[in-house]
Amino acid sequence: MKIGYFCNATNWKNKKSYNEILGEIREIATYCDENDWDSIWFTEHHFSHEGLEVCPNPLMISADIAARTKNIRIGQAATIVTFWNPIRVAEDIALLDNLSNGRVEAGIGRGIYGREALNMNPDADTKDQAKNFRLFEETITILKKAWSQQYFSHEGEFYTYPAPNFEWKHDMSPPSSEFMNIKTNILEKISIVPRPIQQPHPPLHQVVDSPSSIEWAAKNGINTIMWIPTVQSLKKRFEIYKNARSETENINVEMGEGVSLVRDMFIADTMEEAKEKAGEQMVNYMRWVCHWRGLGTHMNPGEELPKTNRKLDLLNYDFLHKRNMLFGTVDYVIEKIEELRSELNLQNLQVWSNFPGVRHDDCMKSIKSFTEKVMPHFHKKNKAEIQQAS
Repeated sequence: MKIGYFCNATNWKNKKSYNEILGEIREIATYCDENDWDSIWFTEHHFSHEGLEVCPNPLMISADIAARTKNIRIGQAATIVTFWNPIRVAEDIALLDNLSNGRVEAGIGRGIYGREALNMNPDADTKDQAKNFRLFEETITILKKAWSQQYFSHEGEFYTYPAPNFEWKHDMSPPSSEFMNIKTNILEKISIVPRPIQQPHPPLHQVVDSPSSIEWAAKNGINTIMWIPTVQSLKKRFEIYKNARSETENINVEMGEGVSLVRDMFIADTMEEAKEKAGEQMVNYMRWVCHWRGLGTHMNPGEELPKTNRKLDLLNYDFLHKRNMLFGTVDYVIEKIEELRSELNLQNLQVWSNFPGVRHDDCMKSIKSFTEKVMPHFHKKNKAEIQQAS
């Protein structure tokens, strides 16, 4: 099993300078790089004056981390590609792949917050899910073309490349039928510089939740990142991905292959201490997220939400802990990860500890406990499984 760190940058109530937040991110990243973590992932959010999600550009922070690390793979969870010009995204990810010497895991997403979408790109507004998805699908098509083809063109609903009827003539750019009409000098194709080191492109990962998004990702050869659901609810999602990808590729894709799961993690000496140091901070963040999502994603199959005065009345530590949190002692966290491996054949786990309002020292202590006492358990299992398979 591969283990990554999900680094959703936070600055609750803006109590710290942004430079201090960057210092904390760098400390987490360099520690993980030096201690055999497989990957680290950065999120994209905008306009968060509340301080709950404060990384507006995961590719820029990825470039900073690439310069400070040697081995760890660097992912985005995710770049919200519907907000950006596809050529800009293709170039930035390709450049990052070169800066990192081929360590990029290209995470992509459609966006979930209206405040962000309407102010970044109105076409991405999630109130019109069909239009948002068409924009996303077209953007991914352009990214793949730009990365894998020396010269490419595209004509779609939202974008046309190159711009129509553009005449290209320059003594230092010899005419070529590879990218232009020789007779008219009209540019017919363009290319990006640089191309990514990883060919045809860095591994793609889509942040998903709905069955339709999971199926689409699988059919298009894209890995997935999931977060909130319970083990029992995840089973169905994992099966959808496995079956769709197996059918598309005409092979038997193993359960868990191509899926990463994010879990909120905090380790302490006792169960009570974990709750005391980070429990309310995690619940507070979920209040933010579930304002839009509701609590349905947290429920087991067939489980119904009881009627309450407000939709989040049930949201508390005890409600969350039994469903999807890796909060507690080392033994408890190992037990819950073993459950994920047993029930889902989980192959890729990402954990998050720097919740809004958690003291950085406490966060680092939790990460170090996970590194020193949890990861070795699964590294031994990985070696044993490899030896058994050979």
